[in-house]
Amino acid sequence: MHEEPVVDRRHFLAASLVGAAGSLALPSVASAAGMTAAEKANVKVVNEMCAAWKAPVDFDKIGTFLAEDCVFRPSETAQPIKGRQAIVDGLKKMLGSPERAEFKIVQTFARGPMVVNERFDRFTLPNRKIDWNGVGVFFMKNGLIAEWLDFTVKVG
Repeated sequence: MHEEPVVDRRHFLAASLVGAAGSLALPSVASAAGMTAAEKANVKVVNEMCAAWKAPVDFDKIGTFLAEDCVFRPSETAQPIKGRQAIVDGLKKMLGSPERAEFKIVQTFARGPMVVNERFDRFTLPNRKIDWNGVGVFFMKNGLIAEWLDFTVKVG
């Protein structure tokens, strides 16, 4: 016959203290290691590209951060745009000459050649405003963005 274990107050408190101590120790074990020099360099490139989004937008300057064969997907539902010049031309077509442009980075992390940032992209166009909250995933190669994928969190 199987007996249910009896948990008295003393055992419950002891188990709770052990669990609490373990959870306090866990963040130090699970916390991310500092970024390597290569990861820091990759983050710098992505941050500089994001900072370049100021009106008047210099799309050619933004192109300098992209590899020649870069692939850009502006949202999870969009078809990829392939090649630096095609991306620059596509961005010009999508946005024209915005009166206001800003990529505000909320947080960034990097692992190896991957850089991920959450950001708010804001544009004031002649006939509408775009307020987009999303996550950009960047694959870096030879100091340039080789792939750039944006995923929407919220569009306002």
